[in-house]
Amino acid sequence: MSSLKKILAIIGLLVLVVVGYMIYGTFINPKSPKGVANFEKEDLTVEVVYHRPYKKERLIFGAKEDKALVPYGEYWRLGANAATTFETSKDIAFAGRMLKAGIYRMYAIPEADHWIVALNEEAGKFGYSEPDYNKDVMRVNVTAAKLLTPIEQFTIELKEDGENLTLHMRWDTTAVAIPLN
Repeated sequence: MSSLKKILAIIGLLVLVVVGYMIYGTFINPKSPKGVANFEKEDLTVEVVYHRPYKKERLIFGAKEDKALVPYGEYWRLGANAATTFETSKDIAFAGRMLKAGIYRMYAIPEADHWIVALNEEAGKFGYSEPDYNKDVMRVNVTAAKLLTPIEQFTIELKEDGENLTLHMRWDTTAVAIPLN
């Protein structure tokens, strides 16, 4: 009976170590830290919450056969860890299409020259699994531009230029801009 207790104690200790490591790596000291892009003006608040992975000398966007981290034509959660969320306090135009106020899961399907960026009703989900595509609120096709200088860490920003607000996403040598009005 004592050998069974020892085995169970060892298994319990191993489970505790694994769970502790996962909690530490995901929440306390994540390899891809949390990022927040905010915009506030008058009665409009827009916020994007995401996690910011690093390039670390990897091929970021490209063909699956080339072992790209984000293969063309496949779901990408727009960052790492949890799914990226997009929140607006009032109805806005998202890439020229009307979007009702609310919180959405935002993801992309990158291609070499364009991305399909989608907003989905499943906000608050973990990002590893693909969303229920039937719950997509909208999908927009946006042009992907090439950057001359690579960006080491995935970055999302909300920038105002006069009366125009734009959502910018940049990583490695790729940039995407989505007008929000």
